[in-house]
Amino acid sequence: MEAAAASLTDEIRSGTESGRWRLCAPNAALAADLERELGCPASIARLLAARGIGSDGMAAAHQFFAPSIDDLFEPMLLLGMPQAVRRIQQAVAAGEPILIYGDYDVDGTTATALLKIAIERIAPKDRPATVTYHVPHRIREGYGMQVNVLGDAALAGVRLVISVDTGIRAFAAADEAKLLGLDLIVTDHHLPDDAAGIPEALAVINPAQPGCPYPFKSLCGAAVAFKLAHALLAAACETDADRLRLRERLIPSFLKLVALATVADSVPLVGENRVLAALGLRALSDPVQPGLRALMQVAKIPVGTTPTATQVGFRLGPRINAAGRMDFAGEVVELLLTRDADRAWTLAQKLDGLNEDRRATEAKALLGIEAQLALLLADEAAFPAECIILDHADWHRGVLGILASRVVERTGRPALILSHEDGQAHGSGRSIEGFHLLDALTAVHHGEAGEAEVFSRFGGHAHAVGFSLPVANLELLRARMREHTTFLLTGPILVPRLDCDLELGLDEITLTFFDWLERCAPFGVGNPEPVFITRGATLRAAARVIKEIHVSLTIELPSRPSTAPGATINALAWSRPGRGPDWAARCAELGLTQGSQVDLAYRIRKSTFGQSASLELELCDLRPASSTPLGAEYPASVAMVTPD
Repeated sequence: MEAAAASLTDEIRSGTESGRWRLCAPNAALAADLERELGCPASIARLLAARGIGSDGMAAAHQFFAPSIDDLFEPMLLLGMPQAVRRIQQAVAAGEPILIYGDYDVDGTTATALLKIAIERIAPKDRPATVTYHVPHRIREGYGMQVNVLGDAALAGVRLVISVDTGIRAFAAADEAKLLGLDLIVTDHHLPDDAAGIPEALAVINPAQPGCPYPFKSLCGAAVAFKLAHALLAAACETDADRLRLRERLIPSFLKLVALATVADSVPLVGENRVLAALGLRALSDPVQPGLRALMQVAKIPVGTTPTATQVGFRLGPRINAAGRMDFAGEVVELLLTRDADRAWTLAQKLDGLNEDRRATEAKALLGIEAQLALLLADEAAFPAECIILDHADWHRGVLGILASRVVERTGRPALILSHEDGQAHGSGRSIEGFHLLDALTAVHHGEAGEAEVFSRFGGHAHAVGFSLPVANLELLRARMREHTTFLLTGPILVPRLDCDLELGLDEITLTFFDWLERCAPFGVGNPEPVFITRGATLRAAARVIKEIHVSLTIELPSRPSTAPGATINALAWSRPGRGPDWAARCAELGLTQGSQVDLAYRIRKSTFGQSASLELELCDLRPASSTPLGAEYPASVAMVTPD
């Protein structure tokens, strides 16, 4: 097996429509250690070993299944934290008005709310802190700190401004703050500009900034704000009782908001992020704050059970983001702060309605997207090997990031989607693995020495960016991006790939296995929900088509001592128009009938009817069976890689 894995380290395209399956090379020794140490099923131990869990010691494996507050790093390790804490303490003691400058997405609004709560909590009861906040309007102001807002704050008597989830590239705003006599504390998580450095401020708190010794670099903006809140609250503790209350009550309360942001902002759910998300999701099972409770009710997430990262990402996150996309995100902060249950319910219902508006706006824009993509395919057998750049004056700026994600799913290419008015174009971009989109925008912006710059502003991450530029520069953007991607978007990057975790025998899929699998959550970026492979499965009957597009298969388990003769498991394949395969057409093309043998890639789901529970498969991909049985050498359709 190890020799086969070594010979297949390079990814190999299978030649099928679905591209490559990539499977982690097995680590039998580590798996055996994990099985013995944890007392878990052998299949779970193989899964953990495939993901490298336990490779740096069994203590890390135990922590993986039992994250606790003790696993959080000390906030004071963040560069700039001591200065920030001292200045906020001075402002609170002197009764100075403080402005929190937020952002309009989940990350920015939750960060704004939790930091406001924390600063108000450290103030003496007889002298409450004066803390206001500003959440920018996406359309009228755009992303980032605006100098006119700082001017208004100075006129209102503010002398301390704290940014959350923004500011690491706010050089003009930092200079303006200095001129106005404002002290500025920047808390952010976005990548700084390597060439320009960091803004001049009283303190900059960002684990991604140069010279910061903080051991975990991938916090979201709300998590960075939480670190500041944690440091402030810890410094205010005077007795052991205070410290116990901070640990057992206050921190879990704040982690509800941090978990929302960590999941919604798609930062990697590994290391400290996984601890923050796991603890915060657990605390969300019974939220006391009326706004969170109302939001979970309109999103149909039952109170009393721990929500999954999927529920947060696809039910809560979109409703919070809808405010910033379609209206004004300041009402999200109000929702997260209010103690009035009636007001909370009104705001939660409004967010729900805005999310419906967002979905309708997105669907309308997708029609135009499909028309432009059809033109790209007019003279091509496939989409060109370049970054897809589409623009239209009528596309709502609030859904551009979503549209970019849809184009990436549809084309397998990085995408920039723009809307424009009054001579300015505003855009969002999303990328694919292996193509650093922020680096691409940086290279395109500067061009060669002496060439004109492209963007008015830009920023973001490897996989997601936001930007604006004069409409007159659109063709320059297209030309430079095409030139930049010529040698970077090569064949291997553009071939569709399905990352798989483990090969399973169908008889290994038991309720005990699934219980352990659930304990591996929360799943998300960096810790994705596992995808399994089973080869040589037999169809008990022909594929059954549901509602013309979905497919149900009945898979016969192999006859082994661990399974009853003729035992079966159901497999379901859900078609999503414009996103992924047409499963009904796929099964018809493969000519699947009773007795057909197939190789499956799938996730595992639990189905409950009445008092009984059973497991079923949710298909990710399907192929005619390879000629090699379970456990034999891997075929060329599967590429083996060694986990990091």
